Amino acid sequence: MANFSDQGKAQVGKADAASAADNASGLAAYVASQIDPTLSWKHVQWVKSVARIPVLVKGILTAEDARLAVDAGVDGIIVSNHGGRQIDTAPATIDVLEEVCRAVAGRVEVYLDGGVRRGTDVFKALALGATAVFLGRPVLWALSYNGEDGVVEMLDMINEELRLTMALAGCVNISDISRDHVRMLAQPRL
Repeated sequence: MANFSDQGKAQVGKADAASAADNASGLAAYVASQIDPTLSWKHVQWVKSVARIPVLVKGILTAEDARLAVDAGVDGIIVSNHGGRQIDTAPATIDVLEEVCRAVAGRVEVYLDGGVRRGTDVFKALALGATAVFLGRPVLWALSYNGEDGVVEMLDMINEELRLTMALAGCVNISDISRDHVRMLAQPRL
């Protein structure tokens, strides 16, 4: 949202819808029709004003959007690239997590959604500032493997991997996990 003015968003939305119609793809037209380019942070403020539950915003990938979300009054942020399906060149969530956490400076909780496959992923996310992580594909895979029992087994595996990683890193409690426990390699900017 930070990347477009209200007028620019409306123009982009019209162009996307027209392009989808020109391609005569039913799926493309449907997807374009589901995106409202007029959405703004004012809408988030309105939701917050009428909601009786905490309001979290999902899909934050930049420090700028994180600050705007906090300014709009959200209760939490979910760092997510929506499974990488929306834009194929979206950054990995783990690569932007620390930037988002620094931007909100503890004013709201930050969660990581995407790319978590094992306990070491949970450990890294916590070390980089996440309050907690969400699991998507592993849950679906476990369900297809063995239903509810498969999900329980998968969660037990991730929990055991996290426990082992913590022990190997010298962490007795979750609160012992710190930024000092991970090293991020410089990412080339294209």
